[in-house]
Amino acid sequence: MLSEHGGTIHRIADFKFLSGYLIELIFEDGLRKVVDLEPYIGRGIAAQLLDDAYFRQVAIESGGGLAWPNGYDFCPNFLYSDVPSLEPVVTE
Repeated sequence: MLSEHGGTIHRIADFKFLSGYLIELIFEDGLRKVVDLEPYIGRGIAAQLLDDAYFRQVAIESGGGLAWPNGYDFCPNFLYSDVPSLEPVVTE
């Protein structure tokens, strides 16, 4: 999908919790990657996410990113391009 500015918008199609703050992300284009979100949480509004039960309340929001009930979210393009994968990236 292209944004109004001509750039590609990467949307998350599904995700799976692994351990701790590790999540496997599956994007609409078939890319799969495992990311560790711990470095991005723990301060300010993101402090709630340190609680495992709250962390697991994440959902895919309408823009294709990850969001929690308190409003904290991750842009799907940031997760796609800027957050390193802990395992080799797989494209289906």
